[in-house]
Amino acid sequence: MALINLLTKKQIEVLQSYLNDDWKYLILNGAVRAGKTVIDNYLFLLELKRIKQLAEREKEPHPQYILAGYSSNSIYTNVISSIENQFGIVMNTDRHGHYHLFGVDIVPAYTGSVRGIGAIRGMTSYGAYINEASLATHEVFQEIVQRCSVGSARIICDTNPDIPTHWLKTDYIDNHDPKARIKSFSFTIDDNTFLAKDYVDALKAATPRGMFYDRSILGQWVTGEGIVYQDFNANTMVIDDKNIPDGLSYYCGVDWGFEHPNPILLLGDDNQGNTYVVKDFTKRHKFISYWVDIAKRLQTEYGRNLIFYVDSARPDNLNEFQANGINAINANKNILPGIEYVAQKMRQGKFFIAKSASKGLLEELYQYAWDEKTGEPLKENDVRHNDRLDALRYAIYSKNKKGGFIPWN
Repeated sequence: MALINLLTKKQIEVLQSYLNDDWKYLILNGAVRAGKTVIDNYLFLLELKRIKQLAEREKEPHPQYILAGYSSNSIYTNVISSIENQFGIVMNTDRHGHYHLFGVDIVPAYTGSVRGIGAIRGMTSYGAYINEASLATHEVFQEIVQRCSVGSARIICDTNPDIPTHWLKTDYIDNHDPKARIKSFSFTIDDNTFLAKDYVDALKAATPRGMFYDRSILGQWVTGEGIVYQDFNANTMVIDDKNIPDGLSYYCGVDWGFEHPNPILLLGDDNQGNTYVVKDFTKRHKFISYWVDIAKRLQTEYGRNLIFYVDSARPDNLNEFQANGINAINANKNILPGIEYVAQKMRQGKFFIAKSASKGLLEELYQYAWDEKTGEPLKENDVRHNDRLDALRYAIYSKNKKGGFIPWN
């Protein structure tokens, strides 16, 4: 079977570079679903075979290699499981948590925290494969680079874009010094010609405008511009209370505050995937007993099993809710994935606010802007607060993404 039937043109270009070019770092970056990890997984296997041959020539009986990713789960999902599905190769761990293939000891390293350094500190590695490299803590990334000290050690990476000032972009992708020996390839979603056209068209149509589209579809390293929720339309998304359907699946979002406003938002989902903000309870300078009373009233009206997704910054308040029989759990507070999920609902026309609950939310929505330096929303100040929008994000994202961190890949 011809190679063009197995790989896209962009993946073949990467493979040719791997085989023929002189490089120390090979970095694939760009859009989601573009085929970066697929080709990197293949290169990972080629690297293991190369390392085994090199170790045999050097009479090294126990060559080691670093397999790095944000977490244990992301390494398994993006690399190990994918290799098993792609190539039918089963990779099990030993009692140390290491994988073994082609005679190479593969040492996992978790890049989401500086604690990941502990797994590789002191080792000498024949190379590394770093999945989701832009999510790596800079200190762990540098430690991986330092561990790859064998003369012919090489490092392959894949990543989705981040802000243009990210160290991976400035120090590596944009580094054209020949002595650095860095090869990088940028992918757009259209580079993956194996994806069904209707899938790509639907994904493009559903992806929120602005930063999310530029990163996820076009593969660009950009910051946001203007307001965060560009697809919000008050003319269609703020509706009369009488048009809120009955029988929704209800839940709440809570952002603790005192000097800052403390909102409790009641939301409901229908069976078509639409989300409605039904009620807004927001006050300043109220102690926890006040919010316990609000929560109990909501339980009485909407059921004892009503879930409250709360800000984890105040464990004492969470404990007080739970001690009073309120079904409260810490929210998933991941900022960008949470914002993207809410923005996607708006983009798809599946987000609505009851008119009686809209005033405070509208004020926040129209002031919720990107910080071009950090690529995240501007921090709160004495004039503008995002408390309702935080509670909104906690509720919607936590209800739909209960598994924790969702990588962009």
